[in-house]
Amino acid sequence: MSAKLTFSLTVITAVVFLVGCQSIPPGAERGPDGTMAYDVLVDASAPGARIRANGTDLGNTPVHLKIFGDPDGTFHDFGSYYYVVEALPLTTNQFPQSRYFRTGHLMSPEDHIPQQIYFDMNQNTPVYGYPNPAPPVYYGAPPPTYYVPPPYYYGPGVGVYIGPSYRYHRHW
Repeated sequence: MSAKLTFSLTVITAVVFLVGCQSIPPGAERGPDGTMAYDVLVDASAPGARIRANGTDLGNTPVHLKIFGDPDGTFHDFGSYYYVVEALPLTTNQFPQSRYFRTGHLMSPEDHIPQQIYFDMNQNTPVYGYPNPAPPVYYGAPPPTYYVPPPYYYGPGVGVYIGPSYRYHRHW
């Protein structure tokens, strides 16, 4: 009887603890999957630039963007690695701009939701918009290896191959 009582108290305590963990500040707008709404001002150096967020056209700057994020102020993982905000230029002397925010998809890092996003349309950006992050580092993982062709030894009349087995050599 004591084991049943202990087990039931443990289950009740776990349920109360897990239900109490999800709290959203009072007065905040609730979103899907336990998220809350954040209001972000998007502005550009050229007023009237077109703004897109994750491929959805929002209008011309300045724009108020509603982002549903976690209660701790970070982007929520809705299935993609990045939340993308883009600004399209007005004239030919300007450049398209983009900001990529990590969402924490599949245990990747997540970024905080900014209060304001500003695009300088006169600044040139790299051709590829995606950031080039370092590869993920796992605790206890060996350092990254780079491909080095296996060594060959060609002596007088003898060819010796030192490397993977024959099935990988001259495989067509």
